[in-house]
Amino acid sequence: MSAHLTTVAGVPVDTRHWIGGERVASAATFTDTSPIDGAPLAEISRGTPAEAAAAVAAARAAFPGWAATPRAERARLLRAVADGVDRRLEDLSLVETTDNGALLRSHRRGVMPRVAHNFRFFADRLEELEHEDFTTRDHTNHVTWDPAGPCVLITPWNAPLMLATWKVAPALAAGNTVVLKPAEWSPLTASLLADIAAEAGLPPGVLNVLQGYGSEVGDALTSHPDVRRISFTGSVPTARHIAASAAPHLTPLSLELGGKSPLLVFADADLDLAADLAVEQYDNAGQVCLAATRILVEESVAEEFTRRFVDRASRLRQGDPRDEATDIGPNIHPRQLDKIDGFVRRALADGARAVIGGHRGEGQYYAPTLLTDVRQDSEIVQEEVFGPVLTLQTFTGEDEAVRLANDTRFGLAATLATGDPSRAARVSARLVAGTVWVNCFFVRDLRAPFGGSRDSGVGREGGNWSFDFYCDVKNTVTAPKGWNDHG
Repeated sequence: MSAHLTTVAGVPVDTRHWIGGERVASAATFTDTSPIDGAPLAEISRGTPAEAAAAVAAARAAFPGWAATPRAERARLLRAVADGVDRRLEDLSLVETTDNGALLRSHRRGVMPRVAHNFRFFADRLEELEHEDFTTRDHTNHVTWDPAGPCVLITPWNAPLMLATWKVAPALAAGNTVVLKPAEWSPLTASLLADIAAEAGLPPGVLNVLQGYGSEVGDALTSHPDVRRISFTGSVPTARHIAASAAPHLTPLSLELGGKSPLLVFADADLDLAADLAVEQYDNAGQVCLAATRILVEESVAEEFTRRFVDRASRLRQGDPRDEATDIGPNIHPRQLDKIDGFVRRALADGARAVIGGHRGEGQYYAPTLLTDVRQDSEIVQEEVFGPVLTLQTFTGEDEAVRLANDTRFGLAATLATGDPSRAARVSARLVAGTVWVNCFFVRDLRAPFGGSRDSGVGREGGNWSFDFYCDVKNTVTAPKGWNDHG
């Protein structure tokens, strides 16, 4: 076996970059470990600014041909990538679970099928996208979506392949070329995606995958003058850094950032449903930016809601994510576990009470935690923990519920449990959030816009909003009176 191949869960994975249709190794590497047991998985090529420049150059060279490729052919190739994902669904599931610790059953049944759907959806959307005309007596306005150019896509570690393909699929569908930079804590399935894209017939340079550590290659990518779009999912501090890096060239940005989302439970809600929704916030060991980590419950039902919540949460099984019976796996990295534990310890020292959890487990596992007796201005209420830690506060009416819900610097999502449709409409209209779920959670229709308000992000992607971002939208205005008679 090549020195650049590692075997993860029986699946060979290349640890090099994918640039211009070829594997490229770096002189230096970084170690990728599994959160399941802390075991080293691979030595990954550690990209440099020179390799970042090579990846952008490959994307730039491939752009004219890909942009000129007829829509039907681009759509066909995207569907071929989706077919490749389907064929390798088990490999992708095994590798990603080993690499980032999310549940194997979730990868098999939901996440990887969704990866394939991302490509098929935007292939369909591309073929359905209609250029629009606005005609007056004297002029015709013809609106087109022109490919923008090379795109840099920087993705997080909590759902590596799904979140990458939320970006890759529309960027490619729009006629752009891509440099994908996956997170260093979960880089492996991005390498497999490069293999799948090559097998599907994607031309060299259309999709490039650059592995990197920290900001070493990120800065070189986001400051590059030939990059025409940057899409990033991750933390607010990193987004500010990227925005500053992109500013000299006015490179357009799409930023999907952190959250501190509320779950509002009114007295008229189905409390069993509300408790189920609350327990669902422990999904992926709490490493979900959309998670409603602030549970706000109407005071008159708070005791009963808490009883039902604790009953359900106590039945969750935490352990090896490869086990079909496991409900909660490990947290991604020792550094992340320390961060989670620090938040909880400071909250307990500040007077919070742990109804459940409040402590580490073995290895990289943190016990599902619910904290009460927390102040609205406390760190644990205001800052994103990104772990299996929820807080519970009470309110006495709609006005107080909305005030508490909106009283953070974030605005990514909100979840609402109520049995009253009119209340749902009133409260939803007042919540500051990019997405509001009523009596449900994490329903994502790719036709709908997705993004955050306030510090939770800039811009929207999904449906035609993706084409608006990944394209230069052009209006061609024609005066028919200028035509001569012989044309």
